[in-house]
Amino acid sequence: MNLLKKGAEADIYLTKWSNLPSILKIRKTKPYRNSVLDTKIRKQRTIKESQTISEVKSFGIPTPLVYFVNLTNSSILMQEIPGIPVHDLPDLKIIKLSKEIGRLVGIMHKNGIMHGDLTTSNFILYKNKVYVIDFGLSQKTIKSEDHAVDLRLIKEILNSAHAKIMESAWKNFISGYKSVVGTITYSKIMHSVSDIESRGRYATVI
Repeated sequence: MNLLKKGAEADIYLTKWSNLPSILKIRKTKPYRNSVLDTKIRKQRTIKESQTISEVKSFGIPTPLVYFVNLTNSSILMQEIPGIPVHDLPDLKIIKLSKEIGRLVGIMHKNGIMHGDLTTSNFILYKNKVYVIDFGLSQKTIKSEDHAVDLRLIKEILNSAHAKIMESAWKNFISGYKSVVGTITYSKIMHSVSDIESRGRYATVI
């Protein structure tokens, strides 16, 4: 078992399940929390994340298969998607895939799921298909304000990590997104994005 990533909420390991390369995500204990409360929170978040991964798959969105959930140590064992994170792809490829990413996000939002951590590292290209990973911060919500937070984050990521192609990638993203949610919902959510930007917590990027 090899450690791939140490995160604030969980550690990610590469391991095997029935001889298949797999990902093991173990939620960390928080020493500053009451131990009983900490165990309860980690269990609840583990259950919610595993359920969301499966629910999103039912919408037709490519996600990893969940193999096993262990509530004793708050871990999820799931399929490894052996592709390339969109973050690491060439600029022209990112621009092209941004429309598909927008479409996938639109499907999630239309079905009442906020991803919560929309970065280009959480989309993986594998066999010409874009997979969505890491639902640790996801929420069930139909509020346009919550969906706007998702859009604002991906917009911010494009501006910071992919500044040279930001405008083209964002244009494609919102084209794909709008094609799913429709004009009225799109307008409402973009109005909320503008509200977030105008509060001064973020810099407006376009």
